[in-house]
Amino acid sequence: MAEGFEFNVPENGGGIYLPFHLCVESHSLWLSRPPMMLPTATLPSLSAIAALHSATLLCARGLLLCRFGVDSTRVGWRPKLTDQSTRTRGRAHRVGVCTAMDPSSGSGLAACGDLRSALPFLPVVLRGGALFWPPPAQESLRALALGPDVSRVASGDVLADALSDLRLALALPPLSPRASDGLALFFDDLLSRAHARGWFADVLPSLARLLLRLPALLEDHYAKEASGLRILGSQEAGVVVLSQELVAALLACALFCLFPTADRSEACLPTINFDGLFSALSHRSRQSQEQKVRCLVHYFERVTDSTPTGFVSFERKVLPRQSVSDGVAYPDIDAWMKSSAPLCQFRVFSSGFIEDEEQEALEVDFANKYLGGGALSRGCVQEEIRFMINPELIVGMLFTACMEDNEAIEIVGAERFSQYMGYGSSFRFVGDYLDSKPFDSMVRRRTRIVAIDALDCPTMLQYESSCLLREVNKAFCGFSDQSKHQLYAKLFQDSVTKDNSPSISSGEYIGVSTGNWGCGAFGGNPEIKSMIQWIAASQALRPFVNYYTFEAASLERLSEVIQWILRHGWTVGELWHMLIEYSSQRLRGDTCKGFFAWLLPNDDPNSDVHDMSE
Repeated sequence: MAEGFEFNVPENGGGIYLPFHLCVESHSLWLSRPPMMLPTATLPSLSAIAALHSATLLCARGLLLCRFGVDSTRVGWRPKLTDQSTRTRGRAHRVGVCTAMDPSSGSGLAACGDLRSALPFLPVVLRGGALFWPPPAQESLRALALGPDVSRVASGDVLADALSDLRLALALPPLSPRASDGLALFFDDLLSRAHARGWFADVLPSLARLLLRLPALLEDHYAKEASGLRILGSQEAGVVVLSQELVAALLACALFCLFPTADRSEACLPTINFDGLFSALSHRSRQSQEQKVRCLVHYFERVTDSTPTGFVSFERKVLPRQSVSDGVAYPDIDAWMKSSAPLCQFRVFSSGFIEDEEQEALEVDFANKYLGGGALSRGCVQEEIRFMINPELIVGMLFTACMEDNEAIEIVGAERFSQYMGYGSSFRFVGDYLDSKPFDSMVRRRTRIVAIDALDCPTMLQYESSCLLREVNKAFCGFSDQSKHQLYAKLFQDSVTKDNSPSISSGEYIGVSTGNWGCGAFGGNPEIKSMIQWIAASQALRPFVNYYTFEAASLERLSEVIQWILRHGWTVGELWHMLIEYSSQRLRGDTCKGFFAWLLPNDDPNSDVHDMSE
């Protein structure tokens, strides 16, 4: 195979002034900043430039045809394929200009509904049946891919300028001054010089090369994956499955702040670019903000050193508000009263963390209705910390619209990369974490994270029956398994008794790992929330709940309450009835006790618990 090129380059004294670097790679020649002076004496060795990538292009000196004119004002190029056999070999390589893909694959891509859904929110363009970076953005990425000797990007300050140029090439506004200042602060002041030098010499060019492959990764994804990348909008149940490599490329896009933002608010999508994260970083910000960035920097160092090979799935779960023939719809208060499902095993842990759960379980993300909450801004509590140590979760923020009351999001396969300590302002990145979770049949790590958003600052409203119903249905939606919806419907019927209720097979032993959901900044009552989650997990036929109290004083009697209820053999419906009765008394002012004190017998041995007939 051989290629020839024609150029027009202005002369400048004794040499040829190239306003761009000249590079040859894989069937294409491309140009990148900064400018360079090429002495005339070196022109016979122009093929040495191509030899930088000799594995993909064999270019003889005699086939690189150059023509120079004194009146030329810019560099132009036109590839000439002299070996026709190369036209059909392998995938068309998208460099500099768009080249056509095979017609059969191209038409399929253009007709792909999943791609049409996602494309307005991606930085790439669909042209001629193939995906491409816009040429100016491609040019900038290629410069970054060659490292600081070519790109001159060796500091946070210059990186901010380079990212602003990239954004302008994508018709996006430049980075804000605060975001630019945050990038400069982190990479120039907070990182050690040795660490920053390695980042700009190795990690940043690797990320740019990964981004250059994003169009090909997306095309491969849509060609192979039935559950393709698309917007998971409100009330649209569905699954998106992504390779970890594609996830890494999309996160690199977020780091470079390249995702379009114009239509995201209208689509109820959360923030995805990292500019807000860096804007919140200053000399006056909490140290936890720097530590969040360190977690993400560590992630990028890991994935550029060794590309992960698994998959991650993102499922939007919807509990239908209208009745359905083949499953359960949004249960009302009476339906919960009728439930005959037995209460599952409930274990209480005063120490430990949900993310360290050893058993396979749904690990609850105490979520914001916008997935990720303040992960990419100033937030640093349970959800945000989880997104920092498992950064692949952040990709869900690209395409998952905010949750409504009858929705939840389950993410399976997100790998953990960081160890940490602390919480909130005391959060600190500690070091590397090697995730040893096994893989399932879909090559996803057996880490299941379910995002459910609690009511925000409910105060006394949380005792209203409508609020109790909203919370139990939210948790039930998150804990449910689509394959069991017909069983769930039966459990809400009077005809099912304790004796003939469905059992759980050993192959489905996936419980729930949770804690004080909605009880921090959201103001929920831990006693009520613990019972609601127990009810929901039991109704979803989960075999166990592992509950981490984080040493909350209000839950000191939780184990006692659990044992008392289990000894009495209550069903889901019976515990729900007691919650409703207690909440009614709280609203009427008949009691000011907490639920546990109200429920348990007094110290007087002759006293008894509140009757179910109350």
